[in-house]
Amino acid sequence: MCTRALWLNSGQGVIAGRNMDWAQSLDTNLWVIPAGIERKGIDNDKNPLKWKSKYASLVATAYDLATVDGINANGLAAHLLWLAESDYGTRDPAMPGLSVSMWAQFYLDQFSSVEECVNFSHANQIQICPQNDPVSGRWSTVHLALSDASGNSAVIEYIDGKAHIHHGRQYTVMTNSPPFDEQLKHLSQYQGFGGQLPLPGTTDAADRFVRASYYLSKLPPLDSPKIAYAALLSVMRNAAQPFGTADPARPNISMTIWRTLIDLQRRIYAFESSFSPDIVWIHLDRVNLHQCQKLDLSQDSLVGDVSGRFVAAEPFQFLSA
Repeated sequence: MCTRALWLNSGQGVIAGRNMDWAQSLDTNLWVIPAGIERKGIDNDKNPLKWKSKYASLVATAYDLATVDGINANGLAAHLLWLAESDYGTRDPAMPGLSVSMWAQFYLDQFSSVEECVNFSHANQIQICPQNDPVSGRWSTVHLALSDASGNSAVIEYIDGKAHIHHGRQYTVMTNSPPFDEQLKHLSQYQGFGGQLPLPGTTDAADRFVRASYYLSKLPPLDSPKIAYAALLSVMRNAAQPFGTADPARPNISMTIWRTLIDLQRRIYAFESSFSPDIVWIHLDRVNLHQCQKLDLSQDSLVGDVSGRFVAAEPFQFLSA
């Protein structure tokens, strides 16, 4: 569930789009998280990953217990997406532990570019520690996409307990199952990517990967940010899951409940709920990044630029593994 697309050739800088697909509401809110926060990656553990955040960030949460999407003050974006095949391995206390709820936040806190994230990940062995979704009870099996204003991109997955890092500007699309290397092989079977198969039309993750890749490649450079945002949203909506009851025969397919768009150069973050006709957006340079603040997305009459609608709040507590 979920789709991420990174548009490098918009004519307006690098823009990232993301669909969040889930079976029920995640009670998502937007938060401004300041720099300087001391964090511990997992509670009640002999070897938790510890750090002090270097960069402020704007993030979207799940249940106000996890960061699932966001951008930091330096223009690094992070997106958590579902991957049923994720396997983080049995807890090894020799490696610093990091709750999956904090995985995206760790990179947003600590790094200003994808290159820095990848260098750290190659040089340091950390262990992602999953937990159950507090509402559905499902085990949190996810992978992580990272991007920055230069167009650099990385996809990090844990398969059979090992981190697999796909790093490069060519990795612009990410969905869900199967793992990323298999998605790339599947893509190569289709017209425009080396194969002969016609464009697929189902909502399965592998088909969404192909469609998002195809339509992203067909977008022309545009002469205004406004039109560029609309163009990328058209691709994201094509890869979205329609309203409907979850199909028990396809447990990893859910409707799209919200989508985001991030202008990585201008540091603009847009949010669109599937349950509202209105889009809201935030300019990072118009919010106070030195104070923890919350935008409650459940309130009525949220539309347009909501940079000034955040209110001071105590930091939310991340769910620990």
